Amino acid sequence: MVHQSPLDEAFAALSDPTRRGILTQLGDGPATVGELAQPAGITVTGMAKHVRVLENAGLVVTEKIGRTRQCRLGAERLDDAMAWISFYQRLWERRLDGLDAYFTLQKGHEK
Repeated sequence: MVHQSPLDEAFAALSDPTRRGILTQLGDGPATVGELAQPAGITVTGMAKHVRVLENAGLVVTEKIGRTRQCRLGAERLDDAMAWISFYQRLWERRLDGLDAYFTLQKGHEK
């Protein structure tokens, strides 16, 4: 198995729409695997596999309570992904602002 960085694992886990839906659902609060499976229309076993991927990526934390597995958001890894996205957002905004300034200056020279 190829070892991935935590950020790679997070983005790989987020690439699936079902798993993104799980995170959206958990944004409203903790839920059991069964509660997550019902609106998604998949089996509890199928949902458990998706939850395991999210858990391995650090995006979800689970806790066994009695016969159920309670899931909640694992905020730390989401914060790491958001920091990475924010860095590149600022980088591209600066580059685009520079491009805008260049074109504005070019328009001024044409007049």
